[in-house]
Amino acid sequence: MTATATLHEDVQIGLVQIRVSNLERSLAFYQNVVGLKVLRTNGSVAELTADGQQVLLVLREIEHARMQPRKGAGLYHFAILVPDRPSLGLVLRNLIDSEIEVGQGDHLVSEALYIQDPDNNGIELYRDRPRDTWKRDAQGDYIMTTDPVDVDGLLAASEGLTWNGLPAGTVIGHVHFHVGDLAQAKKFYVDALGFEPTTHYGNSALFISAGGYHHHMGLNIWAGQGAPATPDDAPGIDYFTLQLPDGREIAEVAERVRQAGYSVAEAADGVTLTDPWNIGIKLITIPQSN
Repeated sequence: MTATATLHEDVQIGLVQIRVSNLERSLAFYQNVVGLKVLRTNGSVAELTADGQQVLLVLREIEHARMQPRKGAGLYHFAILVPDRPSLGLVLRNLIDSEIEVGQGDHLVSEALYIQDPDNNGIELYRDRPRDTWKRDAQGDYIMTTDPVDVDGLLAASEGLTWNGLPAGTVIGHVHFHVGDLAQAKKFYVDALGFEPTTHYGNSALFISAGGYHHHMGLNIWAGQGAPATPDDAPGIDYFTLQLPDGREIAEVAERVRQAGYSVAEAADGVTLTDPWNIGIKLITIPQSN
C-alpha cells in the first residue's frame, strides 16, 4: 500500500462531541443562544443539528462533573461556520439579545464571534471571506490577524432578516485545542495524521489544514507548556470526526498513524485515534448527500 503523506484535500470536520455538567441547561443554551436544534436525545446524550439532518454537536452529560478552575490541554473552542455574512449578522443580533459576553475578531480570512457555554466550553461562530481574498506571506503562511470586527457592517448585512436559528449550510469549520507541547502536537497531527501547516504564531500556536483551507485545526500552548490533559470527569471534548472520501483513504491514514507508533482502534462505524492529550478523532467517510 502506498500511503500519502498528507490528508486528502476534501477532508472535512464532521461533528464534535463535548461533555457538559447539566444537559437540560446546555440544551436551552445551544438552542436559544447558539441557534442549533435538537435532532434526538437518548438518556444523557443529545444530538444537535442546523438543518434537521446532519449532526453537528453531541452533548454528553457527566455526573458529578469536576469544574476546572484552570484550563488543561483539551478544548479551546470548536468553531461553527455559517454560510454567509448576513447569517453571521443574525447570529450577532441573537447574541446581543441573549445578553451574554461576546468576544470578536476579524482574522482577514474570516470574521468571528466568540462565546462560552455554561460549562466554559469555548465556541466560535464565524463566516469565511472568499478564498481568493486570502493572502500568504513570503514563508507561505496565510496572513491572519485579530482586528476588531465591523459590528455595524454585520448588523447592516442582516437588517430586516429574521432569526430562525442557524441556517442550513452551517457546518463545523474547525476545532482549536490547548496542547501540552507544540512539537509533540505537530508530530501527531502533521507528521502522522497528515495535516499541513498553514500559519505559525511564533512558538506558541500552529494552525493546520487539508486542501488549502486556512485552518481545520488550531493548536496552542496558551494553557502552559506541559499542560496535562483535561480529566474525563470535567467538561471538555470527547472527540471530533474527520470525514474522508472513502474507506481506502481512511485505511491509509490509519496505517500511517499506526506506523508512527500511535494506537488505532477499528470499529464498524470507522477508525478511532487518540491524540497525546486524550482527544479522540474518529475517521469516517463523508456522508452522501440526499
